[in-house]
Amino acid sequence: MTDAFLQDAPPASDHITDYDRRHLKTYLRLLDAAADDADWREVAEIVLGLDPSADPDGCRRIHAAHLERARWMTHSGYKDLLIGRDIH
Repeated sequence: MTDAFLQDAPPASDHITDYDRRHLKTYLRLLDAAADDADWREVAEIVLGLDPSADPDGCRRIHAAHLERARWMTHSGYKDLLIGRDIH
């Protein structure tokens, strides 16, 4: 589970945000789980600290939103980290 507060979805931005920085470890864990074809419910519970049995649709949306942002980081967001851009 992440130590940082988990929103329903990461903030939408074309650059890395403070939220992204706080959740880098979570994003990596989500990417690893996706690469292993892990069941989203298990990932939501273990990585995101959610209870999919209580709100399956909500948990699935939260998982999908964060996985999408994690994938964005691998395609675009990492560039801000590499150049040290401090965008908020």
